[in-house]
Amino acid sequence: MDYKTAEEKIKEIISKNKESKVLQSVVDFLYEEFDNYSWVGIYIVKENDLILGPWRGEQATEHVRIPIGKGICGSAAMNGKTEVVPDVNADKRYLSCFVSTKSEIVVPIKKSRRVIGEIDIDSNISNAFDKKDAVFLEKIADILVRYIC
Repeated sequence: MDYKTAEEKIKEIISKNKESKVLQSVVDFLYEEFDNYSWVGIYIVKENDLILGPWRGEQATEHVRIPIGKGICGSAAMNGKTEVVPDVNADKRYLSCFVSTKSEIVVPIKKSRRVIGEIDIDSNISNAFDKKDAVFLEKIADILVRYIC
């Protein structure tokens, strides 16, 4: 699926879902529609931690609470910038979740330049993410900002 179509589908999903179900519906859509997305989750910032919210994948992650500044997710939350990691095994910050994960992208969800959450996606394929993924997911993060409490 191309990114423009996916963005339109996500807007449609949001318009048809109750507010309480939007985040899970978007996570489900991303997981189901993009073959290289092997695990999709949304973390919510609570004080100095990232708390796992809706997710979809083969199995749960043990990292349901990540201190801001720790790991790739914590780094993205601290610096407010999208992190694209082509090879997680080559990045010392990586908090191993699944042996199968080869690459990761983490996109902050920001409200008035303050990180309030993030989209975290793993792939079982090395180099699975590029600038197009980042731009697309940053648009989705901008859409989701109003659904993060």
